[in-house]
Amino acid sequence: MPRTNLLGLDLNSLEEFFAEIGEKPFRARQLLQWIHQYRVVDFAEMTNLSKALRQKLEETAEVKPPEVLHEYISKDDTRKWIIKLSCGNSIETVYIPEKGRGTLCVSSQVGCALACTFCSTGQQGFNRNLTASEIIGQVWLANEYLGKDPKGNRLVTNVVMMGMGEPLANYNNVVMAMKLMRDDLGYGISWRRVTLSTSGMVPMIDKLREDCHVSLAISLHAANDKLRSEIIPLNDKYPIKELLEACKRYVDVEQRRHITIEYVMLDGINDSIQDGKDLIRILQGLPTKINLIPFNPFPGTDYICSPKPVIKRFQQQLIDAGLVATIRKTRGDDIIAACGQLAGEVQDKTRRTQRLAEAKQVTFQC
Repeated sequence: MPRTNLLGLDLNSLEEFFAEIGEKPFRARQLLQWIHQYRVVDFAEMTNLSKALRQKLEETAEVKPPEVLHEYISKDDTRKWIIKLSCGNSIETVYIPEKGRGTLCVSSQVGCALACTFCSTGQQGFNRNLTASEIIGQVWLANEYLGKDPKGNRLVTNVVMMGMGEPLANYNNVVMAMKLMRDDLGYGISWRRVTLSTSGMVPMIDKLREDCHVSLAISLHAANDKLRSEIIPLNDKYPIKELLEACKRYVDVEQRRHITIEYVMLDGINDSIQDGKDLIRILQGLPTKINLIPFNPFPGTDYICSPKPVIKRFQQQLIDAGLVATIRKTRGDDIIAACGQLAGEVQDKTRRTQRLAEAKQVTFQC
């Protein structure tokens, strides 16, 4: 019988585990601290547990983080880890250091089934969801590799679920992992510093509002349904009006949830003055900020990034209309770790890569 990997269990799940093996639920609090605060994976080293309990844990459970296959460090100190999974696939996790904070970009799936055209992950196809252990394991590994600053503080201060995959398509595992990120016995990260990015799975946004208090980012990237459906096929199922209504429901005045609109800048596609006007119109009444993202190229893409003057003009157009708009600084592009570039190694069950290759071959022959 396989042993249970305790790495991905939140407090409630750990309490249930201890009850099942005939132990007091309070042991869960001790174990959470050992695993996530002290990063101890050997039960024998958990000295405030009885010898008998440690032996029982050895027989029934394990703490097994994923394995780092490669580490790349950018000239701007951004780090990318290629993480090997037991199934033969690999995923990518990125750490972005900035003054006063360090942001970890975490993956939630092996590949992605949504096929967004501007995203390298979306062109790799899809294999499977990550387990909660594999998701929180990325946070565990980053803290293990980075250590702490001279004052003893963790270098990972912010987590964004913006890596490979659509987080809301792996809902239960992602929420379990985010609860561990937020738990004071785990990583103690404020909800303001845990952000989930979604392409717009409307029913799951409503469910997230009830289940887990975190900040929300919306991959919008277009202000009309025709264009957005070309860029993000999921828009055919959940068009912009439905998506923004879900965003308004998610914003809670009392709890002051955050909504960020992500908008990748694609030259000649979504960066015109009219595109700006349309974006201003549809965002009226939604408390938000807009993050303009210079497009980061990847092999095989036909898109190019909007010129810097166009991005600045687009930003100023939004600001002049009273919106908060920032331009995301590109980080880690020399190690292919920038936004939209993560690919990993995906054994594609959707045959998307094969179909794309066949389509290009037909186009070439014509």
